[in-house]
Amino acid sequence: MELGLYTFADIDPASTNKGAAGAQRMRELIAEIELADQVGLDVFGLGEHHRPDYIASSPATILAAAAVKTKNIRLTSAVSVLSSDDPVRVFQQYSTLDLLSNGRAEIMAGRGSFIESFPLFGYDLDDYDKLFDEKLQLLMALRDNEKVTWSGETRAAIPGLPVYPRPLQDPLPLWIAVGGTPNSVARAAYFGLPLALAIIGGEPRRFAPLFQLYRDTAKKVGRDPATLKTSINVHGFVSDTTEKAADIFYGPQAEVMNRIGRERGWGPTNRGQFDASRGPTGAIFLGDPETLAEKIVAHHQIFKNDRFLIQMAIGLVPHLELMRAIELYGTKVAPLVRKALTAA
Repeated sequence: MELGLYTFADIDPASTNKGAAGAQRMRELIAEIELADQVGLDVFGLGEHHRPDYIASSPATILAAAAVKTKNIRLTSAVSVLSSDDPVRVFQQYSTLDLLSNGRAEIMAGRGSFIESFPLFGYDLDDYDKLFDEKLQLLMALRDNEKVTWSGETRAAIPGLPVYPRPLQDPLPLWIAVGGTPNSVARAAYFGLPLALAIIGGEPRRFAPLFQLYRDTAKKVGRDPATLKTSINVHGFVSDTTEKAADIFYGPQAEVMNRIGRERGWGPTNRGQFDASRGPTGAIFLGDPETLAEKIVAHHQIFKNDRFLIQMAIGLVPHLELMRAIELYGTKVAPLVRKALTAA
């Protein structure tokens, strides 16, 4: 099983000097990706957002900077908001990243959990599903064919035109990221694309039927489920002790969840809810290295997932604490997980 990290590159939305704050966060982010590579983690993902609390509106640009400073780690969007982007440009950007990284680029496409990009780029939210469906099919055509002929309702037609550069990997890996919608899970299976499932609340095991739906749908359309990869993407943290991990992570994570909750009408969170959620059956994967490794292995037994990605930089987690967490994840947690799965 591949082990990795993903982040939205959180930044203080109240900063009075956004340029200086952005430059500092960007330096920290590149250092975090470099360290993840050095300690032997498999994947680093970067999510696209267009809000004042996140800095990664152009993940491919940041990942390109990381590509020339890393050697082995795979570099992916997490996610690319395909509905409000141009699939031709997305393909070109990640093909370029693939060449820069010597074949380590991936695209994780999703509909996005925020809507800011739709008015920003002139799209109608009423076309939410149609935009993603058409653009996904165009992106698949682009990676499968040097010359593309395509027509639809959401973009100008492409009349047999070549698209460059071509990636080193053939085909360029393309994942579908979902938040729990069965139709989205079935679509990924129908197209034969790997599936990444975001689990950020409730008991993770309740999401297991979605992976079963994915595999059952694949069989129905004549695909071998054994060839289709799956990932769970979660929130969590690791430190030298479980209590230290909880104390570092709770404040920044709660601030983010409450800020987003106010926008969406959720009730406020509290430390009691947080502590319950970081237990063995909860959605937050947190603890000392042994505790985190045990929880990762236990959930692999439920999901049989090929990849596990954890989002540790939620809110304004101090950079030095995050660097220590990445070090522990790579040097302590990952070996424990790999040993347990090899012995299973």
